[in-house]
Amino acid sequence: MKKILIISADPNSINSELIYKCWKSLDVKKRNKIYLISNYELLKKQFKILKYPIQLIKVNNIEEKVNNKLKIININIKFKDPFNVDIKDSSLFIKKSFDLAHTLALSGKVIGIINCPLDKKLLKTKNGVTEFLASKGKIKNNTEVMLIKNKKLAVSPITTHLDLKNVPKKLSVSLIIKKIKTINNWYKKNYHKKPNIGILGLNPHNAEFRKNSEEVKIIFPAIKRLKKEGIKILGPLVADTVFIKDYKNYDIIVGMYHDQVLTPFKTIFKFDAINITLGLKYLRLSPDHGVAKNIIKKKIADKISLLRCIEFLLKKQ
Repeated sequence: MKKILIISADPNSINSELIYKCWKSLDVKKRNKIYLISNYELLKKQFKILKYPIQLIKVNNIEEKVNNKLKIININIKFKDPFNVDIKDSSLFIKKSFDLAHTLALSGKVIGIINCPLDKKLLKTKNGVTEFLASKGKIKNNTEVMLIKNKKLAVSPITTHLDLKNVPKKLSVSLIIKKIKTINNWYKKNYHKKPNIGILGLNPHNAEFRKNSEEVKIIFPAIKRLKKEGIKILGPLVADTVFIKDYKNYDIIVGMYHDQVLTPFKTIFKFDAINITLGLKYLRLSPDHGVAKNIIKKKIADKISLLRCIEFLLKKQ
């Protein structure tokens, strides 16, 4: 039986609340597949503050079988206040957690890994987890993809955690082709279908298709080449109207930058979605939201996105 790894990630967050709420909603059979990469004492104290009754147990590896207890593979961390851990200590803890998860995922003994939300500054990288794991996995040529998905729609940005002023400089025909091919191959492998892909332009009204626009110089040529390879893609679509209703005609909408697709997607679906990294040698997912420091200890966090991640991996068993 393959396992599911969950990285508790940022201590200064709602993550322990999310983990508890998801754990309570799972039956024993599903619980027994889950191993948490975290710190035993940290979680124990966080659950105590939150007044959440839950049985924890330390295990040394994912081969240890324990029935109906939250199994923790321990990563050391220094702390006094479990919800206010020093940045340096949090950063070291998170990096060690990802290193272990990455190694275990490559072993082939896990269905996939889920990292709970984290402040990306703790990774000490300009980019996010998608790019961090792509680098660890030695994924070359920018073929990794960030995909935000639920049962009704998926969206993906060509550029991810990049300042808006740098997006036009990053875009190229080859980059778009690589990302779209990764998406198309993933759908063929996991859903046995060629997805209907809608791709957005970069500029308002697609820059009226001026000769020197990114739409004409970059996006159109990429679409033309992808169509020749049998990929079902249409565009460039107009970004300011596609999310009114036309998005329903597609399996996935691909945008040129992060907020172009994530903002409308979250407006429509809230947090009912998962974040998947495509192009790695293993499945990596995360909830589609942040650490929510403003509601730590208030016990009002919505577990739906983390639960959807767990459900997605359980179906892969």
